[in-house]
Amino acid sequence: MTEEEIARRSADAMWARDDASKWLGANLDFVGPGTASVSMTVEKHHTNGHDICHGGFIFTLADSAFAFACNSYNQIAVAQHNTISFIAPGALGDRLTADAREISRTGRSGLYDVRVTNQDGRLIAEFRGASRVIKGVHFEDAATGG
Repeated sequence: MTEEEIARRSADAMWARDDASKWLGANLDFVGPGTASVSMTVEKHHTNGHDICHGGFIFTLADSAFAFACNSYNQIAVAQHNTISFIAPGALGDRLTADAREISRTGRSGLYDVRVTNQDGRLIAEFRGASRVIKGVHFEDAATGG
C-alpha cells in the first residue's frame, strides 16, 4: 500500500466517526502523508456578536485539518497542545480553507502548521499543533500487522 493510500484509508476511517467536523459543515478536501486540507463556508450560525466568524469555529476548522494530517500514517495521534493567531476576520459567506502541513515528525511527536485562508487567498489565521502518537491504528493492515 502506498503512503497516499495509507493516508486516504486513515482519513476515511476517521471521517466516518468525525461528527464534530461534519456538524461544523466542514469538508475533507485533501489528505496525504503529513498533510490535509479541510474547508467550510461561514454560515449565520458561525458568526459572533461582531457579525464575523467566531474564532472557536476557525480554531475547530484548523484543528480538524491538523488532526487529519497527523493521523495520516495509520497511527492514532492526538493533540498535545495547539495555538492560533487570528490575522483577519472571516466574513459571513466566506469559504475558509485550512491547509495543514507537517513540520516535524520524530518518534511519537509531531509538529504541524495550518494556514486558514478565505476564497480570495486572504490569510485568516495561523495555527500550530503538536501531536503525540498513542496506541492503536485506524484500520487493520495484514501487510504490516497493524
